[in-house]
Amino acid sequence: MQKLKRVLFGTLVVLALLWLVAEPQPFGSGSFFPLREKMVQLSGVLAIGCMSMAMILALRPRWPEAWLGGLDKMYRLHKWFGIAALVTAIIHWLWANGPKWAVGWGLLTRPQRGPRPVIDNPIEAFFGGLREPAEGLGEWAFYGAVVLIALALIQMFLYRLFYKTHRLLAVAYLVLVFHAVALIKFSYWMSPLGWIVGALLAFGTWAAAVTLLRRIGAGRQVQGRITSLKYYPGVRAIETEIEVPHGWPGHRPGQFAFATSDVSEGAHPYTIASGWNAADPRIIFITKELGDHTSRLREKLRVGQEVKVEGPYGCFTFDDDCSHQIWIGGGIGITPFVARMKQAAMKDVPGCSVAQTVDLFHTTADVDEEALGKLAADARSADVRLHVLIDARDGRLTGERIREAVPQWREASIWFCGPAAFGEALRRDFSAHGFPVEQRFHQELFAMR
Repeated sequence: MQKLKRVLFGTLVVLALLWLVAEPQPFGSGSFFPLREKMVQLSGVLAIGCMSMAMILALRPRWPEAWLGGLDKMYRLHKWFGIAALVTAIIHWLWANGPKWAVGWGLLTRPQRGPRPVIDNPIEAFFGGLREPAEGLGEWAFYGAVVLIALALIQMFLYRLFYKTHRLLAVAYLVLVFHAVALIKFSYWMSPLGWIVGALLAFGTWAAAVTLLRRIGAGRQVQGRITSLKYYPGVRAIETEIEVPHGWPGHRPGQFAFATSDVSEGAHPYTIASGWNAADPRIIFITKELGDHTSRLREKLRVGQEVKVEGPYGCFTFDDDCSHQIWIGGGIGITPFVARMKQAAMKDVPGCSVAQTVDLFHTTADVDEEALGKLAADARSADVRLHVLIDARDGRLTGERIREAVPQWREASIWFCGPAAFGEALRRDFSAHGFPVEQRFHQELFAMR
């Protein structure tokens, strides 16, 4: 998380510093209106810079995934850039319109303007002629972006509606690119600020085009077919086995993929609950009924149905040099650990065994004896020590209970997948006991919006 914060705040700081370099008198002569013009420029640069970063990350690019710790972390950063764009855009709008309101209310006096200077540069003159339409279109695009970003942040807003409306942000972004190109102070383009902003706008425009053409992740998509379905009523989860005979590059336990079974619903991310064997190219997803879409999967999916699968993504792959690992799966968060144990059970596939000593803690409020029986069998096959805690019977899992069960916890690494608040509570608890959480507490942020 610290790395994500450094990228977010580093982007804001770098853009602000470049603006200071490009602006010879950053805070004017002391009067309000010259300061207002400069603050409009600064806030506008920050807003379009953050929105450009959010657009680029929406493409699910491969190159920063490992450095940022996985696509789940990239999407968290995408969300933060979206919020930063919303905040800075509102500030930009207030700087642009607030003084006009103050003049209308008699709180400020508009300075006298002389004739506009003649612009000799034909390119600058061309941009100057676009000022009026850029301001009008930009304001409407701002209102649209505010509504769309707000809807994306409302978790109760149905995913299928989010999937359809969120793509409209690409349209708003393209209008705001026109707004920015026409209204950014022309002298900025000849400075490092202009070069960086220009690059962000170019990459962001490309990202918007890919989004509108629905080509995000197209190079990592394969066609699969459902070969079996199994429902576990006690935990309200469905196990879907998909054959991916062509094009799937293979995956590592702990990674996830996007699956599309209904074009109108769009792609949904699911952790892969199986190991990989190229001789038998199949993927298993275990999906819990948590929302509008997942609660209808049992009715909509059928054996033989074609499914589009995109991936794999993620860096929650159990890679470290610790002699002991502690796995914690909360509810459906048990899925990546199931995949790792199934991979370890493939004795005929080299490099699949679990090298470390492992304690797996599975805490759940729901109970399905068949599912728990399969989990126990997987643990035995992988030589993993399993601890199952049912909330109503055993109470909540705490850091203290883990430390009591695993005396070697100081030398172990911790791998957590489950509710985010639960993971953060455990992270704080272990940090308070001197555990190096930044290096050895791995948490998947499985939230794509």
